[in-house]
Amino acid sequence: MVKLRLRRVGKKKHPIYKVVAADMRSPRDGRYIEAVGSYDPNINPMKLSFKDDRIFHWLRKGAQPTDTVRTLFQRSGLWLRWSLMKRGTDDTKIQGVMERWQMAQVDRMKRDTERKARRVERKKKAAQTEAPKAEK
Repeated sequence: MVKLRLRRVGKKKHPIYKVVAADMRSPRDGRYIEAVGSYDPNINPMKLSFKDDRIFHWLRKGAQPTDTVRTLFQRSGLWLRWSLMKRGTDDTKIQGVMERWQMAQVDRMKRDTERKARRVERKKKAAQTEAPKAEK
């Protein structure tokens, strides 16, 4: 059985992963059939790049993604597109759904940055109120 899984490359303590189609019996960093993408968790936001057509090719042939790879596909929107393609949805509708999903992702990123900024402000305020108490 073919699995879509991660293959570790990169330096020590600085991993970069390739998403590969490999036989499930081969070792993690061993032999693989085809490299279909990459994942770099070391930068913020993490970098994901995939060969969409090759991933869909392997999924059509019955390849199973591992849990981690499925999560990466969900974060990039590939899994949503794949589920719509499996249902037989036409391309124009898929395009509309993907545009709405992209806009929702932008809104989510904006909310997250605002939430982080509020959290930093609360910590600063708490540190300022505790400083005078410590002097007394």
